Amino acid sequence: MSATPRLTMTGIAKRFGSTQALRGVDLELLPGEVHALVGENGAGKSTLMKVLSGAVQADAGSMTLDGKPHQPAGPQDARRRGVAMIYQELTLAPHLTVEANMMLGLEHSRLGFVRRRLHDRRVHDALAVLEHPEIRPDGLVSGLGPAAQQLVEIARALLIDARVLVFDEPTSALTQEDTRRLFALMRRLRQRGVTLVYISHFLEEVQEIADRLTVLRDGQNVATGVVGDFPRDRIIELMVGRSLTEQFPRVPHQQGEPLLELKDLAGIELPRGVSLALHRGEILGVAGIIGAGRTELLRAVFGLDPVRRGQVVVKMVTGAANPRQRIRQGVGLLSEDRKQEGLALDQSIADNLTYSRLEPYRRFGFLRLGSRRQAVRDWLSKLAVRCTGPEQAVAELSGGNQQKVAIGRLLHQHADVLLLDEPTRGVDVGSKAEIYRLIGELAAQGKAVLFVSSYLPELLGVCDRLAVMARGRLSPVRPVHDWDPEQVMAYATGGTLS
Repeated sequence: MSATPRLTMTGIAKRFGSTQALRGVDLELLPGEVHALVGENGAGKSTLMKVLSGAVQADAGSMTLDGKPHQPAGPQDARRRGVAMIYQELTLAPHLTVEANMMLGLEHSRLGFVRRRLHDRRVHDALAVLEHPEIRPDGLVSGLGPAAQQLVEIARALLIDARVLVFDEPTSALTQEDTRRLFALMRRLRQRGVTLVYISHFLEEVQEIADRLTVLRDGQNVATGVVGDFPRDRIIELMVGRSLTEQFPRVPHQQGEPLLELKDLAGIELPRGVSLALHRGEILGVAGIIGAGRTELLRAVFGLDPVRRGQVVVKMVTGAANPRQRIRQGVGLLSEDRKQEGLALDQSIADNLTYSRLEPYRRFGFLRLGSRRQAVRDWLSKLAVRCTGPEQAVAELSGGNQQKVAIGRLLHQHADVLLLDEPTRGVDVGSKAEIYRLIGELAAQGKAVLFVSSYLPELLGVCDRLAVMARGRLSPVRPVHDWDPEQVMAYATGGTLS
């Protein structure tokens, strides 16, 4: 690794209204390194990278790229200079082919005609670097899985001969195998001299792939150095500004009678004959790889997807139901996709928290906005949501605070059975601990929690019992201490238990 900086950011400051997102941040990146950028949601990571990529203009500060001033007028200008972003929410056109997506905005023409042979050669060369021959230039992006679509984004960056490539939460929707292959690709890019910025809440991944790290807290750089010099506990302490003694806090709770029973439940394709009983005061985890049918199971229970056979019994009541009826029965669903399904991003926090239960604020056909506003303030305080107030748009909140609002809606609607699908995805370490504690408190209050997650450590650390889903079928439910990671992965990938 060269000691001459590839990129420097000096004194970067940015304010959005009353919020000071960045407070004079300094960052230095070296050629051929993986540099991790970590911090809680709202620490300033995304804003800093948006300044780098030209999506946001800084209020103060300066940047250099390979010794020359770097002041991109916008993302397209930054890409021309060799800076590319791979966002967590991919920016592909699914109805177009892989080649069309890769060349979008980079087309070569002569006398008004596209130079097809040049396009084909450039796309072929970029895809060859990925070493994934299953990604064909003429295939539609809509036919690719999340991991393959992410690779297409990376190939687009290779076309511009990227010198700085920023990965924003790249593994949040990937399986372990896809993550391993992504890391192998990142190492190959590092060997080619590309500078990689890696933003992630998974600190074990940071310690595996990154050479150096920078920790941001409250819009400031609080530490930079070699990853090996920072134990995991020290990184967490720097991120949250305090010692986080319990990564998976446990709140004592006691199991009661069954609130939800599934009897041979099967959907159109997934799930395939699932039976289980979820009790009052219990946290039951469901592990498995992406595509195993865990999300389909929750959607079938909640009435979003049709049921082909079997029964869903809620509080001794049997029968098919739609989501409105499930809510009235005391069932709440937290979607894994909070931006598309879990929240109305352009609406206020108050609207998102209360839409599923407005009865307490109605009088003579009118909505009592004052009483609703006070109730929402109380929930925001209980959930420790960082915001300017009930009327702030949910889209303006960090990922962790958005997730708290989504969970708050279930609590506001008085759900006794909570179906939580990836409740900590995209959430920072400190907020994760708060959500784990909240889940424990809900179980102590007699709520029944069905907890779906791809992050095995949290299932083993939080749940009372655990089952594993593979190909739409559920393993026997066992006490969590009867499982180890090897057993979970063996069933998740093979569908059999030892």
